[in-house]
Parts: sequence; C-alpha cells; structure tokens
Amino acid sequence: MLKGKTALVTGSTSGIGLGIAKALAQQGANIVLNGFGDTEGPKAEVAAMGVKVAYHAADMSKPAEIEDMMKFAAAQFGRVDILVNNAGIQHVARIENFPIERWDAIMAINLSSAFHATRLALPAMQAADWGRIINIASIHGLVGSAEKSAYVAAKHGVVGLTKVTALENATSGVTCNAICPGWVLTPLVQKQVDAKAVTLGISVEEATKQLLAEKEPSMQFTTPQELGALAVFFCSPAANNVRGVTWNMDGGWTAQ
Repeated sequence: MLKGKTALVTGSTSGIGLGIAKALAQQGANIVLNGFGDTEGPKAEVAAMGVKVAYHAADMSKPAEIEDMMKFAAAQFGRVDILVNNAGIQHVARIENFPIERWDAIMAINLSSAFHATRLALPAMQAADWGRIINIASIHGLVGSAEKSAYVAAKHGVVGLTKVTALENATSGVTCNAICPGWVLTPLVQKQVDAKAVTLGISVEEATKQLLAEKEPSMQFTTPQELGALAVFFCSPAANNVRGVTWNMDGGWTAQ
C-alpha cells in the first residue's frame, strides 16, 4: 500500500517508534529511523522487510539538528511522505520539586520537536497534495496524572498541535492525527514499573499489576504492533477524511 512512500519516524530505535516503523515498512514504505542507543539492530529489523532504510542521529531537542535530519531524508528519498512524531522522554516529580532543566527538556523533545518536524515536512507534502502526519501523543494528552506535569502539559500541546495542523490542511491531501496510547510496555514504562517495585518493596510482576489496575481496565498493555497497525490505517485511503482526531488505545482508561 505504501510502496514508493517514505516515512520518517522519530524516536524509532526501540519501543513504539520501532514498532510503527516496522509496520509501515511491511506496507512497502522506505524508512528513516532516528533515536539513540543501538542503531544497527533496528536498521536490520526494518531492512528485513525489503525496504530501504536510513538513519539520522538528530537530537530532537535541537531545532538545527531536526532541520538537518529533514534535509537528509529529502536527499535520501526525495521527500518525507509520512512523518511520525514519536520521540519522547519522561520525568516524574511533584511540581514544586520538578527540576527546571527536566521541564525544558521534556517540552523540547515531546512538544517542540513535533512542531519543528511538522513545519519542515509540510511544504513538500502540500506540493505533492499527499502527506500523513501522525503524532504519538498519549492518554496524558487527554487526562492528567499526578507528578507528570511536564509530560501531561507537553502531550496536551501535541493534541492541540494535531488539531491545528489538520485544520490548516483540511482541503488538501495532507492529514494529521494523533494516537493516544495508555500503558505500553516500552523501556520508558519499564523504568516506572521497576521504580514502583523498589519503592513499595514488591515484585516487578506485582508492580506491573498495580500499575495497570490504577488506570487501565483491560489490565493489559497496548503493544507497539497494535499502534503500528493504527498508523498504517491512518496512511490508508480509508482514512482520507480522518482529520484532527485523537485516537485512544488505552484499554478503557478514558471510558471510566
């Protein structure tokens, strides 16, 4: 379905981003990966789908590096047809104790990077009259949780950015939508599970159950594969008039 298209997925060397990159590659899209840590493994996983893969190490907190990444993607494949803004970090603390530098970093990576990548991707998408911008927000783009002020604020901002991007391109072939996962067992969430286990003096298994029970009625994690399938849907002809939505994959979290 996506043969000949190019998808750039930020924060895609593991977790949700890699799952989405692989799902798009399965549909024939060439992929530009971005992120830290191991890069050869993820590149090999995506290349195994029979598509072309490139990697750029842009620090998503730095606009100049994001601009360089977008130029790199265009030089490699012509243009970015599908942009998945997924890069994100987390820090947990009460507002009065929240380190200023962590607030600034979360805003830069979780929110501002989506704006910069979007503004740079839009002109080529508009010229081609086709493009898909998929913002990985979070259930925390819709509801709050204590001790996550920066993350919640940034993800609410991503939801707002999604709506405005969709409206500004509503009469074109360019769409923008947001996916709002609940708990997904990524390295980011595993750290929270491990911290809960240590703090409460319980097993990791019990900490996992408690984490899910607090918010997610299904008592199960959403998977990167499920999120990837939704991203593929957003890129399909069936989603041509799906614009500006926030699509929950939250096991009933917001239904309560």
